[in-house]
Amino acid sequence: MTDYLSLSETELRQYVISHLQDEEAFQHYLRIMRAKPGIVVSTGEQLEAELRKRLSS
Repeated sequence: MTDYLSLSETELRQYVISHLQDEEAFQHYLRIMRAKPGIVVSTGEQLEAELRKRLSS
């Protein structure tokens, strides 16, 4: 298991993309994304769309 808490945001993003089964790392990444200003989602569908957009960048 990778210590995802010590990864940079870019490293964590790459880790999440390549380890889709790691729910804890994914949730940690979500917390980081939600803490950023300018990201406003109010439904699960909006969150999923935003994550897909950011993960494909």
